[in-house]
Amino acid sequence: MTNNAVSALSGQQQALLKALFAWPTGSAASDLAAWVEGDFRRGLMAYQANGHDMAERALAAAYPVMRELLGAASFGDLARAFWHAHPPRYGDLAQWGGGLDVFVRDSEQLADEPYLPDVAAVEWALHLASYAADQTADTASFPMLMTFDPALLTLDMVPGCQVLQSPWPVVSILGAHRDGTPSLDEAGRRLRAAVAESAVVWREGLCACVREALTGEAVFLAALGAGASLATALDAAPMLDFNTWLPKAATTGLLLGVRSVAVTS
Repeated sequence: MTNNAVSALSGQQQALLKALFAWPTGSAASDLAAWVEGDFRRGLMAYQANGHDMAERALAAAYPVMRELLGAASFGDLARAFWHAHPPRYGDLAQWGGGLDVFVRDSEQLADEPYLPDVAAVEWALHLASYAADQTADTASFPMLMTFDPALLTLDMVPGCQVLQSPWPVVSILGAHRDGTPSLDEAGRRLRAAVAESAVVWREGLCACVREALTGEAVFLAALGAGASLATALDAAPMLDFNTWLPKAATTGLLLGVRSVAVTS
């Protein structure tokens, strides 16, 4: 293939991609016309329709509660708009969908539902947790908690663990739609009362999990995630009942292990 042919093929591919993701198609379709012969619009529409369908299915897999909250038609509109605003960068569409919370927050059409961005953020955290690396808990390290100074230790959470703080009852909303706990009526009551909830997201076995953070837990986990020692993290979260948190974290797979930290003078 000559250099001119390679250049022409590259130009055709770039024009096609631009036409597929530009919305409305407008000038991008006109640019594509310069590279092809005959009527290409029916083919372009078919490609776009297929892309829209893939976008909706991919987002619905990552954001099932958002789909229920918005309804199928509105969620489809959102998926198509997001597809054109933020085209996928990888061939695996399971990796596409991050940033929907920001996109929703910036949407004038959804401004009357201010809790939706935080619901989207927690759902994406759950999606990422489901793909997090497998690691087996180092239970043999747990006795270090009884023999070492907390200032010399830190705790590792499982890969995919995230803590998300929200002024809205995001855990209740997700729970009501995922497993019926609490009820939709109770979740609605908490939403109307603007009850703030912090979500802890992690993966237990093959299941991505979310629960409401214990008192002080969000600050505690954030400190550990920033590299603090156990003693420093406990000082940052004086309201946390560590004796209640520890067995809960260990038995549900949240806690990965205990390790020593270097002491800096």
